[in-house]
Amino acid sequence: MIKETVKDAENRMKGAIQSLEEDLSGIRTGRASPGLIEKLPVDYYGMATPLMQLASISVPDPRTLLVKPFDPSTLKAIERGIIVSNLGLNPNNDGKTIRLNLPPLTEERRRDLVKVVSHRLEEAKIAVRNIRRDIIKELREYEKEKLISEDDLKYAEEELQKLTDHIVTDIESIGQRKEKEIMEV
Repeated sequence: MIKETVKDAENRMKGAIQSLEEDLSGIRTGRASPGLIEKLPVDYYGMATPLMQLASISVPDPRTLLVKPFDPSTLKAIERGIIVSNLGLNPNNDGKTIRLNLPPLTEERRRDLVKVVSHRLEEAKIAVRNIRRDIIKELREYEKEKLISEDDLKYAEEELQKLTDHIVTDIESIGQRKEKEIMEV
């Protein structure tokens, strides 16, 4: 019972890491990446639809993204979605595709992005700590109901703490990698 509970916590914490990595892939660095815009919401017949469901996104060169809509009638909606996003990108529409030229990042913008990254890292750490708190609460309920002993509870809490520390270390290393990537000129 304890092993399953700790395993559940581990899966949920790894989910938080996966969510963080997806989140960070959308933060712009010096080079073009489809992850920057693929989850961008586009108003498609009144529904906010991720851009990746409406168009193919390619990287023809390190500073350019090419968006080719599956349905040409969505071109204007995609262009509008890019303009209203706070990415600071200027779409060039040629009637069939949209080109996005990524300007080089200024030092100030890089520092702002690092702040955004550290904020997202903190959110991920909070999520992990909340998972730990929920699992400990669950384990204490088991102990109250005499399903596990007090010693088992202590052991499980220690295992959970080790797992939490390991996951938080992973989160920090992901953050350091992303910050290094952002600050790279």
